[in-house]
Amino acid sequence: MNHSINILVIEDDPDINRLLCNIITQNGYNPKPAYSGTEATIYLEKQTFNMVLLDLMLPGLSGEDILRKITNESELPVIIISAKMETQTKIDALRAGADDYITKPFDVEEVSARIDSCLRRYRRMKKIPMTHQLTHKDLLMDTDEKKVLVNGKEIKLTALEYEILFLLMSTPKKVFTKANLFESVWNEEFYGDDNTINVHMSNIRNKLLKANPNEEYIETIWGMGYRLKT
Repeated sequence: MNHSINILVIEDDPDINRLLCNIITQNGYNPKPAYSGTEATIYLEKQTFNMVLLDLMLPGLSGEDILRKITNESELPVIIISAKMETQTKIDALRAGADDYITKPFDVEEVSARIDSCLRRYRRMKKIPMTHQLTHKDLLMDTDEKKVLVNGKEIKLTALEYEILFLLMSTPKKVFTKANLFESVWNEEFYGDDNTINVHMSNIRNKLLKANPNEEYIETIWGMGYRLKT
């Protein structure tokens, strides 16, 4: 069973939510039910997900609001599952960043197939790590709990430091230029402001050095960028 793929199910109807969670479990993934937009937002901030199934008509924050929030802040694939049949609603949702749109009542097999194909597409694009732990020397990153451990001891990283280290650890042989790192982590175009990257990189290095003074984890490739030190 592939517990490393976590899927958030945002649906206020308990029966439909349960049904969707069952489909996800049968596909071998890990479902997490949320029954309102507010609850979903809390989970999205605290946990790492690989996909979201989203109903549009929700109490509290609307599905449209959540979709906007997800697409602004991450690259999570989102499948809308809604009773709204109007073509315009579908077009709006897809334009706003949804990857797929399924109307209720839905066919269980179809939902199952679409979840799989959407994850496959993303895995090809993003290479979602199939494991929820990345390791390098005595450094371990748990992507479910967003924890980083050196020799079994947790080190505290900020969200941005975590993202930078995650990039380096997810493709250990790649040399990341400052522009690569900046555009991936900050989702903005890089205009040559080295300071931001330098400061964050230096903070990460100091924290790792403090945790294990005898090991070097990140190397600077002069004139190019950074990569994990083998």
